[in-house]
Amino acid sequence: MTDRKQEQRDTVRADDPTNGPLTTDQGVPVDHTDDALAAGERGPTLMEDFHFREKLTRFDHERIPERVVHARGAGAYGYFEPYESCAGFTRAAFLQDPSVRTPVFVRFSTVQGPKGSADTVRDVRGFATKFYTSEGNYDLVGNNFPVFFIQDGIKFPDFVHAVKPEPDTDIPTGASAHDTLWDFVSLQPETLHAIMWLMSDRAIPRSYRMMQGFGVHTFRFVDVNGHGTFVKFHWKPKLGSHSLVWDEAQECQGRDPDFNRRDLWNAIAAGEYPEWELGVQLVPEEDEFAFDFDLLDATKVIPEEQVPVRPVGRMVLNRNPDNFFAETEQVAFHTANVVPGIDFTNDPLLQARNFSYLDTQLIRLGGPNFTQIPVNRPVAPVRNNQRDGYHQSAIHTGTNYSNNSLGAGCPAVSGADGSAYTHHAERVDGAKIRRRSPSFQDHYSQAALFWNSMADWEKEHIVQAFRFELGKVGALAVRARTVDELSNVDLELAREVARGIGVPVPQGGAEPGRYKSASPALSLEAQRGDGSLRTRQIAVLVTDGVDAEQVTSAREALAAEGAVVEAIAPADGTVTGSDGQEYQVDRALPTVASVLYDAVLVPGGPVGTPAVASDPDAVRFVRDAYRHGKPVGALGSGVGALTPVVPDAVHVATQNGSVVADQGVVTDTSPGPAQSEFLQRFIRAVAEHRHWGRPPVRT
Repeated sequence: MTDRKQEQRDTVRADDPTNGPLTTDQGVPVDHTDDALAAGERGPTLMEDFHFREKLTRFDHERIPERVVHARGAGAYGYFEPYESCAGFTRAAFLQDPSVRTPVFVRFSTVQGPKGSADTVRDVRGFATKFYTSEGNYDLVGNNFPVFFIQDGIKFPDFVHAVKPEPDTDIPTGASAHDTLWDFVSLQPETLHAIMWLMSDRAIPRSYRMMQGFGVHTFRFVDVNGHGTFVKFHWKPKLGSHSLVWDEAQECQGRDPDFNRRDLWNAIAAGEYPEWELGVQLVPEEDEFAFDFDLLDATKVIPEEQVPVRPVGRMVLNRNPDNFFAETEQVAFHTANVVPGIDFTNDPLLQARNFSYLDTQLIRLGGPNFTQIPVNRPVAPVRNNQRDGYHQSAIHTGTNYSNNSLGAGCPAVSGADGSAYTHHAERVDGAKIRRRSPSFQDHYSQAALFWNSMADWEKEHIVQAFRFELGKVGALAVRARTVDELSNVDLELAREVARGIGVPVPQGGAEPGRYKSASPALSLEAQRGDGSLRTRQIAVLVTDGVDAEQVTSAREALAAEGAVVEAIAPADGTVTGSDGQEYQVDRALPTVASVLYDAVLVPGGPVGTPAVASDPDAVRFVRDAYRHGKPVGALGSGVGALTPVVPDAVHVATQNGSVVADQGVVTDTSPGPAQSEFLQRFIRAVAEHRHWGRPPVRT
């Protein structure tokens, strides 16, 4: 072997991660990489921690130009208005006057996949809001989960590396079902609470418009007197929180990978502006230690039964962007973009984000002047001595330093009028240590709280999700270790998962009844919204000879409730109704699927005869709607189309003139237009969104 080849081999060996201890980029050995250096166990992160800064900086700069995480997203403009003055707990100007609307830009996103991935993957969703306030920009950068996977931000590169595609194959795209993620999870019990959310239907929202949002961290409100109050932020959609089921989500990835983005755009374009209510959970500073968990722990929630969510305002999104790249792609959020009256806590994950986000934007958007991009530009005036750099678009004059006399001392610092941002005065002391507080060590009770709070159908879906995800893991040891961790949350959950993935069923773990607490507010059953049909997508199956009166009367009634009704036929173009008139078809059956709709209606006519009812596309359409828990309606001879699908256990009308509603299946065999009783029952069925517990489809 030549010296050159030996040198190359030695270089490879030197970089071998199994060849020695973990080091910095300078080769300095590292003895701890799970906690950032802090002033005491619950103190702020110290910027002298060179390992933390290097690790986060390198991670922030791994992708050019798309975001490392949250690469795929959709955005919209709108406004926020408070219900009443919040001066009792914060001085923030945008939370004071109900007559003042604050402009906002919101970006929704998925975390794992690149820009080209699908919308309906199982993943956390970002929910980031930029408020263009009179005091400067405020960014509430959150997710659709109230908890995160790690407690200290120094672990963020590890978590994201684990959940991203495998480093050798770059597979899978936009998915968490692979070895490295579950290896990480099985070795990090702090992830379990967020993992329970990820395995629930919360991870596959029906629409961004039907998705909750959370600030995740505990922040601090500060009033005009400098008094602080701990706060957690909640966004609650007016339409309620609704999700897809996993089978639907997977088919949507093929039928319409832009399912959520298209839905948001179309709703706003149609004037159906999505709306959320902003709520806060407020905890007096003197009650900081009144809970059985640490308020600074981002893997924990404050149960709403302990601290109710107080509504403080509403947000409406009413304008689509003009240019995706210029606005949605270039918008830059930062947890440290706060305004007077909102401050941080010593949450170690939040402390890391306050460093990382700005660092990320510097490389992703080409330098320090990204705040001059229109979507990032504040409405408040900007006056400072920052100059030059990449993409500088402002033309500055005068002096560029402070203090100065040549420029009349301008721009000068704010005077004593109280308008300047003032950090909350909090005593900080402690030894410089890398050690997590003992109050962060409970990793199982809130994962169990989430499980205990689920409805039976939600629990069933969670078990199925674990089986799917872990079934994709090749390392049986990782499967088994994850199940062992789940046994510390709930033994029966662990056993149900184990039975589906070929690992030993655990015999021990959390003893039955160890964790009894539940929070009904965590269940989707408690998030049904206002019962409106607005923007619900309803498919009406039609063909030549269809009963035109039934179609017309049903469409008009459903549209009057705000639903979007589309006529679906075997082919595009028109169909000839029973009255001899031609009616325009909205979609061709081979180009759509039940998963793209919220309900299906089968009117009378040939579609209900045995010959047409056996059409595989039509039968599959009705079958999928039924087995996914969606409302199914049938009129006149259209009831015959349910015969190949709906089991005998569900009562379907068979006699002339009868209206039957059973488990979301509503039928009426009356001739002529849709009757009022049928329409009312079908509308109620659609408003309930899903109907779980149905007997299986006919085979």
